[in-house]
Amino acid sequence: MSMRTPQTPETRVGQMLFAGFDGLTAPDYILDWLREGRLGGIILFSRNVANPGQLAALTDSLQEAATYGVIISIDQEGGTVARLREGFTESPGAMALGSAQDGERLTEQVSFMLAAEMRALGVHWNYAPVVDITYDLNNPSMGTRSFGSDPEVVCRLSAAAVRGFQRGGVAASPKHFPGLGHTDIDTHIALPALDTPLEHLLNVDLLPYRAVLAAGTASVMITHVLYRALDDRHPSTLSPVVVHRLLRGELGYDGVVTTDCLEMNAITDHYSPEQSVVLGALAGIDALLYSHTRSRQEAAYQALLEAVRGGTVPMQVVDEANRRLSAFKAAYLKPRTDLSIIRSPEHLSLAEEAARAGTSLMRQGTTLPLNGQVGIVEFASTYESGIGEVDGLTGFSRMLRARLPEASVRIIQGNAVDQSALDMARQVDTLVLAVRSAHLNPERLAAARQLIERAPKSVLVCLRNPQDAAHLSGADTILCTCGDSTPSLQAAVDALMGDFVPTGTLPIAIESA
Repeated sequence: MSMRTPQTPETRVGQMLFAGFDGLTAPDYILDWLREGRLGGIILFSRNVANPGQLAALTDSLQEAATYGVIISIDQEGGTVARLREGFTESPGAMALGSAQDGERLTEQVSFMLAAEMRALGVHWNYAPVVDITYDLNNPSMGTRSFGSDPEVVCRLSAAAVRGFQRGGVAASPKHFPGLGHTDIDTHIALPALDTPLEHLLNVDLLPYRAVLAAGTASVMITHVLYRALDDRHPSTLSPVVVHRLLRGELGYDGVVTTDCLEMNAITDHYSPEQSVVLGALAGIDALLYSHTRSRQEAAYQALLEAVRGGTVPMQVVDEANRRLSAFKAAYLKPRTDLSIIRSPEHLSLAEEAARAGTSLMRQGTTLPLNGQVGIVEFASTYESGIGEVDGLTGFSRMLRARLPEASVRIIQGNAVDQSALDMARQVDTLVLAVRSAHLNPERLAAARQLIERAPKSVLVCLRNPQDAAHLSGADTILCTCGDSTPSLQAAVDALMGDFVPTGTLPIAIESA
């Protein structure tokens, strides 16, 4: 693993650029850029992951090519947003951990566990945790990724996550500064503009960020939201007011600052790569992420280099970014550990413990544990936000049917239920209805209501956003997992079968439908 220091403008500018690519092996152009010093980091997605051995070989190849070492990063929040799933230890997400009675301990332990597996894979930087406060349960970017709506809980658990990740040898990156919780627009799709009063932003939204800075976070990710009270011209990512004046000045932070992906529509609808890279550097960003497209990555590098050569971006800006990134590398670019830690019995046991602790029984009728003739209807996942990457997820019904082989099962991939599903709901003793953020989809919500109305008794299992419970309140029993990672699905099945009694308490107030 090379730790040479870049000396030329070409290589020092390159250290500020992070890129993503398609495929399970690195394309030649990425390896060439790493040899030339034109990249400082790589961001991995599900598209780059097949299994632990393959991913370790990929990260090894990237390091071998990198003349100056390469920071390898990923979004591994746990729960809904996780790039490492099958073949790795999955974990419940933030809202599930926020539901647990012992959430602070579990959050730190789960974060440490995830970091241990990332270290074994050659990953140094995790774009997590989400430390935004939940305000609107209809926020498509947030969902169950937040620890909840109580600022004190969010502060404690956010700091615990940072401690866990970094104690495990992986840099944390709390996001999305200065706050994403108020938005009702997904930044993957468009640019949100907020009128949040400055006093509320400083005294409430920034509380979790003060907590993670106090916990020693190695980095902070900036959001693509435009806060009019701070800067009515540029989104936070490209705003000197947000980065220099607020984060660096007011909060005194001198660690690495990164953008979210600069290929999201919130940016590309308003700025070219040539503009976003220069504005980002001038705003005080150290790591500029272009996650997908080679042409945009090339354009960004050339534009930043030309801006430095022409004096638009002072070399001092590049030097300061390199100083921070060099310190980051010294702390976190360590050799991979052994792959045998992945899916170890201890990790799987912790994931099960955390998932069970994060399961909440909002209403208990006479339906648990399940008995008699049971019908299962599961709505597959759909895209709620571009951050999720994967849709069409199921799995709950398969796990439950393993315990109840005689149960009838219907998987709904679309929005409507057919007559056979409606007939089944009427004929069984108990209908188990598994939904994933149905309240965001009027057609699915209407279909789910039809099923509940026809069933003699029903159990609603909210596998993602618990706001579904308010819209489907006709169910006799309501169970919330706050996420549909494998451990959370298994916890739901175990609760339905009476293996344990859920003790979680939702960290948000469910709004009346």
